[in-house]
Amino acid sequence: MTRATPASHGAVDRFSTRGLPTARRIERWEEHNADALVALQCRMLDTSILEATEANLQLDRLHLAHVEANPHAVERTAQTVRSRPTEAVALYFSLRGEAYFYDDGGVRKLRPGQLLVCDADRPFLRGFSQGLEELAVKVPYDVFRSLGGTMPRTVQVIDFGSPGGGTGPSSSPSSYAAALAALVVHAVGPDGDGVIDEDAALGLLAVAVAPATAVAPAAGAHFAAAEQYVRQWLRDPTLSARRIADAIGLSERQLSRVFAERGTSVPRFVARCRVEMAGRMLRMPSYAEQSVESIGLRCGFSSAPQFSRVFREQAGMSPSEARRYAFSATA
Repeated sequence: MTRATPASHGAVDRFSTRGLPTARRIERWEEHNADALVALQCRMLDTSILEATEANLQLDRLHLAHVEANPHAVERTAQTVRSRPTEAVALYFSLRGEAYFYDDGGVRKLRPGQLLVCDADRPFLRGFSQGLEELAVKVPYDVFRSLGGTMPRTVQVIDFGSPGGGTGPSSSPSSYAAALAALVVHAVGPDGDGVIDEDAALGLLAVAVAPATAVAPAAGAHFAAAEQYVRQWLRDPTLSARRIADAIGLSERQLSRVFAERGTSVPRFVARCRVEMAGRMLRMPSYAEQSVESIGLRCGFSSAPQFSRVFREQAGMSPSEARRYAFSATA
């Protein structure tokens, strides 16, 4: 998988309430969040026991987190803000479960595939009646301002789909928000390795949150957004350079330069991603009954001859040979 060169690599700190004494779970969860992310008061919405996990990664300029929990509510009161200020803007990417956000501006409902941006030092209440899985990005005020962002006086909600998924072609700036979510998942998600290109993440954040005033993002941010869009629509044979460029707000010429800086082109990158996907499917027993041609079509190739030609160019063998080799090696 092609990625921008990682600029940061840190140790992911993982915490869970599982295995803790039942009576101390909320207390320990509050203590952990106060030290690792944002100080909050937590309460359950019913008689259930808090089951929550969190992965945190502190970078030079950003703090990233992945959170999963059963139904509960959290509150950041005015007193908590005074005693434990963050001096940061918070971004919450909802991946699972509807969430409610209450502040002095009213009530906002957040569904999976939406990003909420707020000032973490303004009191709020968040409720998760269905449980939650979300990503959090904490951005210090000075970093946020350096990106051209205007401090959010009211909550901002941005549709981003889901990392690697979606129901329709994305458009700027949501493509950048989706790409940022994908980078955060790779760093702190369940299989996260703590590696992320922080410069690319900052560029994506700038365009996603403040597209009109953002400092021009580096090529790494453009590439990350383009890569996310390609992988989201890889199975679509009509995927084109123009569509990718339109989705992330670049001209085709600009997009070509972004890919050229990484020693490739848009068509070659798309072809390689499709061959990688097809190669995985050809090796999977669950696809053993699928014909080679149908696998090629599933991966976005327009015809069997095109699939065979491109696969051989990329892998040095035909799709049929790759399948025979894979299954003979496991026999």
